[in-house]
Amino acid sequence: YLPDGTSKEVFLSDYRQMSQKVGPAVAEDVTRAAIWSVIFALLVIFVYIMVRFSKWQYGAGAVLGLAHNTIVVLGLFSLPFSLEIDQAFIAAILTVVGYSINDTVVVFDRIREYHHLYPKRDDLEVTDSALNSTLRRTFSTSLSTLVVLLAIFIFGGTSIKGFVFALLIGIIVGTYSSLFVATPLAYEFRKRFGKKETTVVKK
Repeated sequence: YLPDGTSKEVFLSDYRQMSQKVGPAVAEDVTRAAIWSVIFALLVIFVYIMVRFSKWQYGAGAVLGLAHNTIVVLGLFSLPFSLEIDQAFIAAILTVVGYSINDTVVVFDRIREYHHLYPKRDDLEVTDSALNSTLRRTFSTSLSTLVVLLAIFIFGGTSIKGFVFALLIGIIVGTYSSLFVATPLAYEFRKRFGKKETTVVKK
């Protein structure tokens, strides 16, 4: 693609598209930035969920579900496939965190709504009904997103394959974790620690 006789200096000044130096210092900086970004995002999300639903149990369930998503995506990204972890991957992780917490908030909102509609029902029954009512919405949204991401992954350029692959794994993991990790954990926390909190308030 280059004309005959192109020297190194001409290539670097006129034809070079991108260059990236990878070394121990750069890898350490990227790793540190990724860890702190994810920790900060999880902490802010915990506070937001706790304030919005007035119970720390919801925040704990949501954050543990998000931590599960992050660990699974990191594991699948690095162990079986050995893909490169760069700034685009950090952006993908944070995008997955935001997408997953959206599903979790929808389920938590429905649980709170059902608690107001059916105050005499057991908490387990309310949680089960809320999950069942959000299944169609959750799977429809996730399936639509997966179709688009799969098309980008197959027909897109190689430079974004790592980013899109992380999103694909994250959407799948985030969908089931909001239903089967975050919500059951929030229920267990409410079951084990909710009565104690109520007793303290009454005293």
